[in-house]
Amino acid sequence: MTSSDSPAGERAYIVTGPTAGIGRQTALDLARHAAVILVGRDAGRLSGVRQTIERGGGRAVPVVCDLAEPGSVRQAAAEIGGLGRPIAGLVNNAGIMQLRPTANALGWDMTFATDHLGPFALTEALVPTLPDGARVVFVCSGVEDPERRFAVMAGFRGGRYLSAEASARGEWAPGGSKLPGADAYATAKQCNLATMLAFARETPRLRFNAVEPGFNPGTDLGRDSNVALRLAMKYALAPLAPRVKYMGTPKTAARVIARVLTSDADPTGVYFDERGRPMTGSARVRDPAFQDRVVAETRALLAEVPA
Repeated sequence: MTSSDSPAGERAYIVTGPTAGIGRQTALDLARHAAVILVGRDAGRLSGVRQTIERGGGRAVPVVCDLAEPGSVRQAAAEIGGLGRPIAGLVNNAGIMQLRPTANALGWDMTFATDHLGPFALTEALVPTLPDGARVVFVCSGVEDPERRFAVMAGFRGGRYLSAEASARGEWAPGGSKLPGADAYATAKQCNLATMLAFARETPRLRFNAVEPGFNPGTDLGRDSNVALRLAMKYALAPLAPRVKYMGTPKTAARVIARVLTSDADPTGVYFDERGRPMTGSARVRDPAFQDRVVAETRALLAEVPA
């Protein structure tokens, strides 16, 4: 579908990673309020979500984009701009946690590139075109906080940020987790949260917030896990999630995200927990100097990529 297939000027929400889990449910929820621009890697799966939304009477536009590749992000931002739709909000949801690290075409750690660099680049590209009052939500995670007990019990040791360049190389501060992939994921989420807080200060005409969706067993985030663990999370843990503190489901997480995006309330720079209550991140991520350093170093790293 192109912009000519729908009413001119119809507002839209952008959702990254909309083909499964939290992203898919968020796209379905937001489709009740406006058109949805679906940003993801797999054209076939994007088409499937689009068809589901349209069967329900909503409108959706698929945009193919690999968030791990800056060139693909630039193309997607240009394509979104060409749709001619006022953007009501952006949900930076797409994310991975690889148990065995891989690299993108630039040699960057795939988890850090997908979870932080891609969302950062997409947001930066879209910000100049967003109307006043538009809302941006980063889906973050409490595992970035080394003092969060539930995350520590799960094997995480908080974000291990050294610099944007070091993170892109897959290098993390000493004393990290023995859990495969945990340091890359926690560091990317640390950077997501720092970015949200810095952007909220930099651009007060927009509304930047973050949501901690809770531990969602059975989503695609753990797709690199072995079959037995995936089945245990999906069929044993997932049914218990709505009743357990710090846990959630795609439906409960999407409900919070959609509420932040569509509510008449007008917060900015707020980090919401899995129940939609304000929470705080780690001591390090709350430091404005750290927030500004993450943003400055990320911009410098992305600026090195040829157009």
